[in-house]
Amino acid sequence: MTSSISRQLILWLAIPLMLVAVCGALIHYLNNVAPVVISSDRRLKDAANSLMAHVVVKQGQIALDPYIQPFLPHADSIRYALRDAQGRLLAGDPQLPIVAMGGEGTQLLAMALLDGRNVRTLTTRFDSPRGPITMTVADVRATTEPEARFGLMSTLLWDFVQLDITLVLVWVGIQLGLRPIKRLRDEIARRSPLDLRPIVETSGPREIAPVVVTLNRLFGMLRTSVQSQQQFIADTAHQLRTPITGMQAQLDLLIAEPAAQPIRTRLLTLQEGVKQLAHSANQLLTLARADPSANISARNQSVDLQTIVNEVAAKFFDRALQSNIDLGVDATPVAIRADASLLDDLMSNLVDNALKYTLAGGSVTAMAGEKNGRPYLAVVDTGSGIPEAERHRVRQRFYRMPNSPGHGSGLGLAIVDEIARLYDCSMSIEAGPHGIGTRVSIQFPPRSVN
Repeated sequence: MTSSISRQLILWLAIPLMLVAVCGALIHYLNNVAPVVISSDRRLKDAANSLMAHVVVKQGQIALDPYIQPFLPHADSIRYALRDAQGRLLAGDPQLPIVAMGGEGTQLLAMALLDGRNVRTLTTRFDSPRGPITMTVADVRATTEPEARFGLMSTLLWDFVQLDITLVLVWVGIQLGLRPIKRLRDEIARRSPLDLRPIVETSGPREIAPVVVTLNRLFGMLRTSVQSQQQFIADTAHQLRTPITGMQAQLDLLIAEPAAQPIRTRLLTLQEGVKQLAHSANQLLTLARADPSANISARNQSVDLQTIVNEVAAKFFDRALQSNIDLGVDATPVAIRADASLLDDLMSNLVDNALKYTLAGGSVTAMAGEKNGRPYLAVVDTGSGIPEAERHRVRQRFYRMPNSPGHGSGLGLAIVDEIARLYDCSMSIEAGPHGIGTRVSIQFPPRSVN
């Protein structure tokens, strides 16, 4: 499963920013609470020292100097309780809770509940003539801890709001920054698999320029390979046509000689093979010319589909007559911009296939016209038909259906499909009227109409 650059960038930014937001809120909280706590602890220690300094023994009892008030710092916010080892109150406020101290240490800072609210206390244990006693001092001033907690939560909330806004802005920025990559992706996606033109290197930012350069290098290598292959096929076909034509002429003359009558059957078999070889060479040449990398100079000329159909039908009329097949034409004038020779090859292969698979007494109809604003070419026959499972495979090069008649090369419909894709046409293979035979249709796009 492929990962998203946008999602990864958001995650990489979100986690550190969340940690920074939490740390910032904690620092803000500590900066607000710590000074208050330190100040409160200092007041408690000052008050505890003053109180312990005024502990007296009167008539054998521990007590506080009744004139301690003027000497007690922060007397308006300090409450205290003096207790003996058994926890009995000796002086001060009885509401102050008893703070249990461990065996070690003489002072303990803690939080206690007084009058329904938390207060900070300092408990000091010291020795006296009557045994150990404890002094608990509480700071009853209004604490700032609730405000600090509220400040912490407010800071966290605002920090996360800022984080969300930042991530949204970052996401928008990433999407805007990735637009050149998306444009490059869309440009490549819009191309046909046969379109190997180089991409304009100045159409994107510098960051993706190496990708464009690499793609262009790959396209160049593929284009060179395809052109070499097509050139080889074209050269081979051209080189074969002349000697094959000469062989056919010599065989025709030889078969007519009286001296060759004893081997006439063998010569006829050889002649049929040479014809098939010539047909295959012509089909290979057509495949080479149909490739987009080939130089099709007449590709944008205006062509009348009715004329193409009539010419192809005339070319196959004698063959249809000899095979007792009714070859007809159903065409109306419609013009498109294309290469007339390629359309001739397309129709010739369709009619040739139809005649090959139609039995004597059958019919083949070559059609041309316009339907729903789209020009079309079609050939309908009453032959054996193409099973639905085979209709996609018959478009492949060199594929022939099982039990196919003759010794064809399996290139006929492959050539038709190649030429159709060259002009962005849709090719459909269906059953003929009433489910008999085959109908092969080539529909041109509306923009092809002249």
